[in-house]
Amino acid sequence: MSAVEAPVITVVTDKAKVSAKNAPDRPFPLEWTRNIGIAAHIDAGKTTTTERILFYSGAVHKMGEVHEGTTVTDWMEQERERGITITAAAISCAWNASWGPWKGIKQRINIIDTPGHVDFTAEVERSLRVLDGAVAVFDAVAGVQPQSETVWRQANKYSVPRLAFINKMDRVGADFHKSIDDIRVKLKGNAHALFLPIGAEENFSGMIDLVQMIAYIFDEDKDPLGLNPITSEIPADMLDEAKKYRDALIEAVSDFDDQLAEKYLEGADIPVDMLMLAVRKATISLKFFGVIPGSAFKKKGIQRVLDCVVNYLPSPIDVPPMKGKDSDGTDVEAVVDDKAKVAGLAFKLWTDPFVGKLVFFRVYTGMLKKGTSLYNPRTRRSERVSRLVLMRAIDREEIDVAYAGDICAVVGVKDVITGDTLCDEDFDIRLEPPSFPEPVISMSIEPNSKADQEKMGTALQRLVAEDPTLKVKTDVDTGQVILSGMGELHLEIILDRMKREFKVEATSGKPQIAYRETVKAQAEGEGKFIRQSGGKGQYGHVIITLEPNEKGKGIEILNETVGGSIPKEFIKPAIDGINEGCNNGVVAGHPVVDVIVKITDGSFHEVDSSELAFKMAGIFAFKDAMKKANPILLEPIMGVEVTTPEEYQGDLIGDINRRRGTILGMENKAGACIISSTVPLETLFGYVTDIRSLSKGRASASVTPSHFEQVPNSLLQKIVESTTRAPART
Repeated sequence: MSAVEAPVITVVTDKAKVSAKNAPDRPFPLEWTRNIGIAAHIDAGKTTTTERILFYSGAVHKMGEVHEGTTVTDWMEQERERGITITAAAISCAWNASWGPWKGIKQRINIIDTPGHVDFTAEVERSLRVLDGAVAVFDAVAGVQPQSETVWRQANKYSVPRLAFINKMDRVGADFHKSIDDIRVKLKGNAHALFLPIGAEENFSGMIDLVQMIAYIFDEDKDPLGLNPITSEIPADMLDEAKKYRDALIEAVSDFDDQLAEKYLEGADIPVDMLMLAVRKATISLKFFGVIPGSAFKKKGIQRVLDCVVNYLPSPIDVPPMKGKDSDGTDVEAVVDDKAKVAGLAFKLWTDPFVGKLVFFRVYTGMLKKGTSLYNPRTRRSERVSRLVLMRAIDREEIDVAYAGDICAVVGVKDVITGDTLCDEDFDIRLEPPSFPEPVISMSIEPNSKADQEKMGTALQRLVAEDPTLKVKTDVDTGQVILSGMGELHLEIILDRMKREFKVEATSGKPQIAYRETVKAQAEGEGKFIRQSGGKGQYGHVIITLEPNEKGKGIEILNETVGGSIPKEFIKPAIDGINEGCNNGVVAGHPVVDVIVKITDGSFHEVDSSELAFKMAGIFAFKDAMKKANPILLEPIMGVEVTTPEEYQGDLIGDINRRRGTILGMENKAGACIISSTVPLETLFGYVTDIRSLSKGRASASVTPSHFEQVPNSLLQKIVESTTRAPART
């Protein structure tokens, strides 16, 4: 048994003994606060789970249903019409744990319900960046799905401890243990059951708590709302199974608690409180993931999820301090403390029709008071916070102060973008912002009238500020406005929002692919910019070497000049020129990726050389080198997972092959066939509609960005001609 360094855990049950980091008038101590996200693949049941959490915690008095369009967190018209989550919604509730050290102590739980659709992955990314814990929801039939993997990777990237909730245990084909195996194999997660389901599918009737070794029985006839599950002894026919899985749980968490490990090796009984604390330490270490079965729709198991959130997920004080850098690039920490100078991260912008611009803000340290001025290191300007609000999805609650660890919305700040740090003027820190993927699809958009043109400019400005994955530019050749986003649905929703929220009538062009260009060989390039027109002329001369870079490494530009062949003051303009050259490749004018450019030599003129001349020389040198370096065109490839009844398997595989797809594997699960493949995005327009036709509406598909690949030579000329002709070029 290898020892793992366990995090320091705070278990404070008396408000008089809370940390000195808490302000005296703070309503919920840091130790009694949880900031969590609900994240998963589309249709795994995140929003339904959130609705049940709000109901059982008393935050709402009637459960909303996704299919009825009555949920609290899916408040946008488009969300209610389509039954999907588009924007992450923040909401708070309070929970008294039914057992454990905090039993009877009301805890504040701030929840962010995130979208599952890959087109809105930015919402998940920025939410996980500011959360302390998460509940990953999985479909008990489907197990780990493509977007589950994306969400899991995002949580790993931001070191977010999480619990796994295996939802839909009432569905035909539900398999709790297969889902745990999926997490272990596909996500490489050290997952262990915290509860065992009693029965499955239509017989799912209860849960066994492996920590307390008791059972919870659901009685749908006497308790249709699931408010009071019956606590009982473990059914005799499941006692041996429960002991087996409890032993496995104890063995898994003993690495995180020396005292428990000692007792376990001695064969002694493990007290409930000791096991609970070990599970908490293991969860917060990011090396263990507790798993809970349930059915949100059938109102089974949600109270146990809330108990686990309180007992096992970290408070703001349990996670390492948020790291940032000062103006000199030195590492700085924002240690959670109400009494410290304030600092936090603006992670989302939203335009509210009544309040105006809302900036969603995670306070990492200090207290933020209404009327305070906050400094923005990016703009080097201070902005005044005129109002502070706690968000309740679409509703707002005015507050006077937000404390360390709180998630609130700020009103009044103007020049702020997603990822900005806002802090005290005397606290020199810039926190790491969330990162976002590049758009993969574009389309042109034209206003229908002059009045629409003016409104469209305002609408796009606001929408781009809200959504970091939405890009807008004007095509220099045609003057058309080009929208770029994460998928067809993403752009469709943006157009719909422009029409409904901003009253803009516009016509969109056919979507275009975001191709990229790179090189396969090494080559030298020379660029000279010489102008002589009487008087002072222009002279710039740059020689570069261009070579391929590793996939995903982007563009690296290195200065390797020696002996002052290019003066220091002209190196930056030359680099700027090379960067500008990378915006338009030589194959079809698309952005260049994954290359290394070395500036090796050049020359200058004592009088005529200028920054402009060296910038132009940098552009010419890059174009010259790229033409010689075997340039290629890259197209975005998507990961496609199709779930279909077996009788349509052959037709759907044939369809994938016709689309230049590659079959990666097939798996049978709960009577359905799951086909994993990669397919070029260029062939996928209207794909979901097509597979519904092929399967009489019984198949479904999940499409996620995978990677870029070289365009086959047989299609290159056709694509080059169509993209260089098309105005909607990315």
